[in-house]
Amino acid sequence: MAIAAAQVKELREMTGAGMMDAKKALTESNGDMDAAVDWLRTKGLAKAAKKSGRTAAEGLVAVKVEGGKGVAVEVNSETDFVAKNKDFQDMVAKIAGAALHAGDVETLKAAQVDGKAVNDLITDKIATIGENMSLRRMAKLEGETVVTYVHNAATDGMGQIGVLVAMTGGDEAFGRQVAMHIAAANPQALNADQLDQDMIEKERQVQIDIARESGKPEQVIEKMIEGRMKKYLAEITLLGQAFVVNPDLTVEKAAEEAGATITGFVRLQVGEGIEKEQEDFAAEVAKAAQG
Repeated sequence: MAIAAAQVKELREMTGAGMMDAKKALTESNGDMDAAVDWLRTKGLAKAAKKSGRTAAEGLVAVKVEGGKGVAVEVNSETDFVAKNKDFQDMVAKIAGAALHAGDVETLKAAQVDGKAVNDLITDKIATIGENMSLRRMAKLEGETVVTYVHNAATDGMGQIGVLVAMTGGDEAFGRQVAMHIAAANPQALNADQLDQDMIEKERQVQIDIARESGKPEQVIEKMIEGRMKKYLAEITLLGQAFVVNPDLTVEKAAEEAGATITGFVRLQVGEGIEKEQEDFAAEVAKAAQG
């Protein structure tokens, strides 16, 4: 099949591969972008497995806890200036409060705050501040103890990254250390059981293909895969990661020593996974000059 130049460009931006390598990868995978990324990884030609979710949208993530229930809410705006606006912050705080009693985002949008539905509250704020806004997502967590942490806080309880950690035993100080670890290390799941099994199998197959490229005997390859998958799972699961406070311990071992059992976590980052078209300064000026 014919491979479009736009596809080659996209794959190069995702992986850092050269033009000819990117084109060959797409040809070999019949234009399937994910398969092409895996092909490049297998050949050792990809500098990055995937393009990480680029933080493009602005706004705030707010966290709130009531008893053993915690919630994190993301409200987006067009610019970071709005995130510093007290009226916007007050609105986000009210939305987070309402989220404690809402089941999902759609329910939250209809929830009443100051006698208005959250959706209408946001619409009014758009009119007064003059910038587009949206309630993007929320996540809830329950546990014996729920601890929060906000990274790059704009004000109390809200900032660029919001984390909730649920645990039994331990104390709040340890819970906060774990929450800070989660903000920094961005684990994908609590443990291997909570990971998407298809994703694990896909990674295993990629590692098998990479190992076979080395030309080593099959029995050696099996041991290589076992070690690589163990390392992979340790890097992306919270309990398997090296604890940032004490890298000699895994988070799981640190929790044991603190007398705690971590039962769940939530991590929301502003604009995570949203892409926004970027223009260079010259293009912006040219567009403005054209009216």
